[in-house]
Amino acid sequence: MEKLKNRKFRLAARVLFVLFLLNLGFGPFSADKSIDAKKEKKFISDYKVYVDKIISPAKLDLYLKYFASEPHVASSPRNNELAKFILEEWKSYGLEDVHFAEYDVLLSFPEKIMVEMVSPKKVTLNLKEEGYKEDPDTLRTDLGLPYNAYSCSGDIVAPLIYANSGNPQDYDYLEKKGIGLKGKVALVRYSSPYSYRGFKALTAERRGLAGLLIYSDPKDDGSARGKVFPDGPWGPMSHIQRGGIPFDFIYPGDPLTPGWASLPGCKRLFQDEAITLPRIISVPLSAQDALPLLQSMKGEKAPKEWKGALPVTYRLGGDSPLVHIDIEMDNSAKRIINVLGCIKGSGESDEIVLVGNHRDAWIFGGVDPSSGTASLMELARSLAGANKAGFRPLRTICFASWDAEEFTLTGSTEWGEENRDSLQKNLIAYLNVDSSACGKKFGAQGVPSLSRVIVQALKEVQNPDSKTSVYDQWGKESKEKGRVLVANGNGVLEPIGSGSDHTVFLNHIGAPALDMGFGGDYGVYHSRYDDYYWMTRFGDPGMRYSAALTKIWAHLAIELATSPLVPLDYESCAIELRRYLEEWAKQFDPSKKKLEMVFELVEEMKKNASALNPYIFNQGNGEKVPDAEKIQEANRLLLRIERDFTISEGIPSRNWFKHLIFGTRYTYAVLLLPELQEAAEAEDEKGVAIAITHLEQA
Repeated sequence: MEKLKNRKFRLAARVLFVLFLLNLGFGPFSADKSIDAKKEKKFISDYKVYVDKIISPAKLDLYLKYFASEPHVASSPRNNELAKFILEEWKSYGLEDVHFAEYDVLLSFPEKIMVEMVSPKKVTLNLKEEGYKEDPDTLRTDLGLPYNAYSCSGDIVAPLIYANSGNPQDYDYLEKKGIGLKGKVALVRYSSPYSYRGFKALTAERRGLAGLLIYSDPKDDGSARGKVFPDGPWGPMSHIQRGGIPFDFIYPGDPLTPGWASLPGCKRLFQDEAITLPRIISVPLSAQDALPLLQSMKGEKAPKEWKGALPVTYRLGGDSPLVHIDIEMDNSAKRIINVLGCIKGSGESDEIVLVGNHRDAWIFGGVDPSSGTASLMELARSLAGANKAGFRPLRTICFASWDAEEFTLTGSTEWGEENRDSLQKNLIAYLNVDSSACGKKFGAQGVPSLSRVIVQALKEVQNPDSKTSVYDQWGKESKEKGRVLVANGNGVLEPIGSGSDHTVFLNHIGAPALDMGFGGDYGVYHSRYDDYYWMTRFGDPGMRYSAALTKIWAHLAIELATSPLVPLDYESCAIELRRYLEEWAKQFDPSKKKLEMVFELVEEMKKNASALNPYIFNQGNGEKVPDAEKIQEANRLLLRIERDFTISEGIPSRNWFKHLIFGTRYTYAVLLLPELQEAAEAEDEKGVAIAITHLEQA
C-alpha cells in the first residue's frame, strides 16, 4: 500500500502543480498578463462560423472529380502529379512551409498473374472486372491487374479447400474434419466475420498452406445486400477487392526499415529478414471467378454459418479441384511523396494539431481516399481563408497528404518515425479522415480524451438532411445500440484500432488520435467501381455529407489549436479506462485482486481530472485565465498524460507498438490493454504482473 500512496501522491502533486500554474484558488493574476476567457470563446466561435461559410459542396465536388478522374496508385506518375497539384494549391491558399517529404520504400506491383482450375476440368479465371456503359471509367483497359501487394512470386499446382474467412478457428474446423492443410490452396471470403487480409495471409502461412485466394461473396458485399452497381451501391459479381497483405500489425511502414525512416543512405533489411513480408502466394478473386471453383469442390458440406450467397452447395474440398497459380511480382524500392503545409500559430509554442488523409488509391478511389482528399483540400482552403481574414490559431495547424497508405500505412509511418522526437514533444492530436462520406451515418474511433471536443463539434454542425445537429442523430443511433461510450454526452466514440494513418501517431508516439467519417452501404471497396460515378450517385450525391464532415474536421482543429488550455478530457479517459479494466477482469481476474491498485489509481485519476476539467473547458468561474507562459507550462503537463500511457520498450510481442491502452489485433480490430491482454491470453503470469506494473506506473 506504500507504493500506492506514493503513486497517488505523485499523481495529486502533478494536478496541484497544474492548478498552481493556473493560479486557481491561489490569488488573481493582474489583468494585463492574463487572457480574457470570454473574448477567447467568442473568437473561437466566430472563427468556426467564418470557416463554415467558406466550405462549399460545389468545391468539394470539383476536387473529388479531379482526384478520382485517373488511377493513382502510390509512386505512379499520376499520383506524383497530384502531389504537385496539392503543393501548388496549398501555396495559393496561403499555407506556410509547404513542402514534400519523400522516401524510398519497398512497394509491390504485379508483372504476371494467372489462376486456373486444371481438374476436374480446365477453367482459366478471368481476373477482370466488367465495364458498364453507364460509367465510362469502368470500361477503361488500362487499370492493371487486380492483385494482393507483397504476395510472393511462384508457380504452384495444389488441391483447393474452402476455409470460410481464413481465420485460425476455420482451419481448426477443417483439421477436425480430417482435411489436411499443408501444401494446399485455401479459398476464403473477405468477410464472415471480417478480418484483415494480411492476417488471413499470415494464418494460412503458419498453417502450411501454399496459396491463398480471397474472394468477395455476394452475401457480404454484393447482391444479397441489395441492388448492385451500376444500379445500386453493392458490388457486382465481377468486383474484386485489391489490397496489401503485409503483416503491418507487427509494425507498419517500409518493411525494410522497422522503426526508422527510409531516408537515403539509411540501413535497410534484406527482404528475407523482414518479418512483415508474407512467404505465401495470394490473389484476390471476384465472386464470378470463385463460382466455378466452388461448383467443382468435393467433400463434406460446409457448416451453415460458412455458406455464402452464390448458387452452389458450399463444400470443404480436400483433394479436388486442383488449381494452378502462377505469379510474378516486382517487390522493389519506389519513391513516395507526402505533402505537408501549415498555418502557423500566433503563440510562441511549437505545439501542433495535425490533420491528414492519404492520397494514393488502388484505382480511382472515389470514396477511399478521394472523398477524404477533397475534404482535406477544402479544410485547408477554408482555414487559410479565415487566416487571411484575421483568424489565426494559437497553435500551428499542419496539413498532410500521405502517400502509400494502401500498401502498409507507409507515408505517414515514415514521416512519423523521422520526426518522432519533435512529435512526442509537440503534437497535441492527430485527426484522420480516410474517407469522408459513403453514406449518412456518422462514425468515429478515437481516444476518450477527445470525447468532449468531438461531442462539441457534432453539436455545432447541422445534419444535412434535417434541422438538427449531427450530434442529435449520432446520439439517437447510440441509444438504438444501447451504448454510450463517452462521459459527456450521447454517442458512440469507438475505441481506436489500426488500419489507417493514425497508427504511428497514437500507437508509436502516444498522441491522442481520432479517425472519422460518414458511412453507409458501400460494396465496391478497392475495386474499379469505387469512382466518381459511384460517389455522386450512391455515396454522397451533392457532397453534402462531405461538407458536413469537413466542417466537423475544421471545428475540431480550431478548438484544439485555439483554446488557451488544451481541451483534453482525462475524466472521460479515466471512466473509459475503468470500463476496459473491468472487461479484462471479468475474463481473467474476477476477484479484481490483481488490479486492485490499478483501480484505485484510476479512481484517483478521475477525481483529479474532474477537478481540472472546469478550468480546461469552462476556464474557471472568472473571466480571466493565467498568462500564456503559465498556460503553456500547464499544457505541457497535460500533453504528457497520453505519453505516460506508452512504454519506450514497446509491448513484448510487437515492440513498435508502445501504447498500453490502445493496440491492434492482427485482424486490425482494436486490442484494449494490449500488453496485459496478450500476456493473459498466453497464460503468461509473469507477463501479466509486468503489464500491471506498467499500468500502475502510467
